[in-house]
Amino acid sequence: MTKDDAFAADLLRGHTDTIVLGVLRRGDRYGFEIYKTIRDATGGDHEIKEATLYATYRRLEKDGLVESYWGDETQGGRRKYYRITDAGRAVFRSNVTAWTATRRIIDALLDVKDLDK
Repeated sequence: MTKDDAFAADLLRGHTDTIVLGVLRRGDRYGFEIYKTIRDATGGDHEIKEATLYATYRRLEKDGLVESYWGDETQGGRRKYYRITDAGRAVFRSNVTAWTATRRIIDALLDVKDLDK
């Protein structure tokens, strides 16, 4: 991991809850499926450690932002699925609004339009 990668990972780490809520907005998923969705959405550039994700699931469930239930797979072990709640959707919308405002401010402050010139 380069210094740039570590900086990006630190920035993303602060948004893990919102990232998971965003994945669950599109439908119920089981834990490892959420991991794969995040990894695949970034073309493999970003992965969240499973231990971090499972801590996130527990926290989101405790806060009432997601609910879990056991699936009834006929092959293999049973999977625990997660679904976003109305409160989770509200928090997701609020966090995305805050992120958009923050991004606009940072873009203005860094003024990097001519960085590659």
